[in-house]
Amino acid sequence: MNTSTTELDRQWLQMMELAQQARRRAHAPFSRFQVGAVAAASNGKLYAGCNVENASYGLTVCAERVAIWKAISEGDSQFTRLAVAADTPTLTPPCGACRQIIWEFCGDIPILMTNLENQWEILSCRELLPRAFDAKFL
Repeated sequence: MNTSTTELDRQWLQMMELAQQARRRAHAPFSRFQVGAVAAASNGKLYAGCNVENASYGLTVCAERVAIWKAISEGDSQFTRLAVAADTPTLTPPCGACRQIIWEFCGDIPILMTNLENQWEILSCRELLPRAFDAKFL
């Protein structure tokens, strides 16, 4: 885990801030677990998303998926990186469902995990989802 933001480039810093802002817009009345995410399209455009809970927990959507689907709905489908922010002392990685979506829609991109103390770590999607399942197995 890193705490020095001087090691991050300008885009990572911007994404970290936007993910933390998106986190504050999360609709999490049941878990109170607010998460924000930002997906960077290959053209440099950034798409923020937050988790949105539902009383039927299975219908809850994570911030990472909201950000990716938002980009796709706007016509961007090539991604270079993703940032995820949560208010946890231990950095929170994407859940299993999100890892699968990230792999399928973004490939082996770097993923920055951060918290409200600006601690951060960057891992590749492959590190988070080794031996990923995708269309090549169908």
